[in-house]
Amino acid sequence: MSEHGDQVPGYRMIRMEALPDAPAAALADVEAWQAREAYPNVLGGGGPVFGVAEELETGGWRIVSLFSSAYPQGSRDTMAMTFRERARDAGEAGDTAAQQEWLRMAERLDWEPVNELAVLGRRFRVVRADQFIRMGPTGPEPPRPSDPDPAKVGHGHEYRSRTKGFVIDPFTATGMSEGILRMELLSLVHARGTAPAAVRKDSRRALETHPGGVLLPAEFTAAEYANGGWQPTQMTNPSPQGSRDTLTTYLRVMAPVMEQLDEETRAEYARLADRIDAERCDEIEIDGCRTRIVRVERLVRVGPDGPEGPRPSDPDPELPTAVQEKQLREQGLLDEDRELSEEEAEQRRVAEEQAKEFLRLFEEQRLRREAAESS
Repeated sequence: MSEHGDQVPGYRMIRMEALPDAPAAALADVEAWQAREAYPNVLGGGGPVFGVAEELETGGWRIVSLFSSAYPQGSRDTMAMTFRERARDAGEAGDTAAQQEWLRMAERLDWEPVNELAVLGRRFRVVRADQFIRMGPTGPEPPRPSDPDPAKVGHGHEYRSRTKGFVIDPFTATGMSEGILRMELLSLVHARGTAPAAVRKDSRRALETHPGGVLLPAEFTAAEYANGGWQPTQMTNPSPQGSRDTLTTYLRVMAPVMEQLDEETRAEYARLADRIDAERCDEIEIDGCRTRIVRVERLVRVGPDGPEGPRPSDPDPELPTAVQEKQLREQGLLDEDRELSEEEAEQRRVAEEQAKEFLRLFEEQRLRREAAESS
């Protein structure tokens, strides 16, 4: 596979095997190969996403959170929450010393932007994943028939993510098509002129520091064709139905309030949402723009010390929670007795009115779906 000959390091290996005893996996491999024909171009699918992983004694790193943070700080906050959950479990088990250690490390994360910590001999790390979308002459790749999509309409949020609990281990065997895709993605770097110099430099450095990689389970988003290109319009969901539900919630609840739609447009958006629900369709036209449910591949790069963490060039604008709170208190913004300015008072009034309207529309949607399910 490389200049290492028979001594290829585990983190650089891509073991591809036929899967004759797993019909579903074999079908997925065939569909992946077909996707190479219909959607031959692989493009970046937005910026990186971050999650939290725990190193295993048996090898590899188990993901203990969703990969849903656009910035590293969101995953640091998740790590702190994970530590507090472990502290609760230790306390219930009567292990006071362990409980205090978990809480001490959680508090450290409240104040410091730390990307890796060892607690009681276990390593935890904020892990980075790049996102990619396959593109063809008709646009981005939609969900494949073999992609799990069991949730009922309106229940996409109940589908358990396949990412949480997934083990990042390059040595795990994969199908032929996924193995080839991994090789393709691992070789990609930002072309000159397509990204800031620091971003491009980091992407080239990653080829050396983290030459291996693992594909996470695919997720899904909605993308809109506008101004000559496709742009994601929501965070990724674990299932196609989750993305459809997010889209219909936007049409029925979010857009009417946030965009101050008139009654005619509200009714049209509601009809589009009803069609998505009835047909479970993956493409629809909204205000003359094509909107499609799109399949998103996510790659975690791996090096000799495990999965890649945040890069220096990754946006990281958020502060640790305790630091944020301290700054707000120093600015007097958390003083409940502080008299609001006229502008602040008006902003609060508008926000309260919007919240009431959101709640009303959410309740309408809930009742509509309950009626549909009982009919």
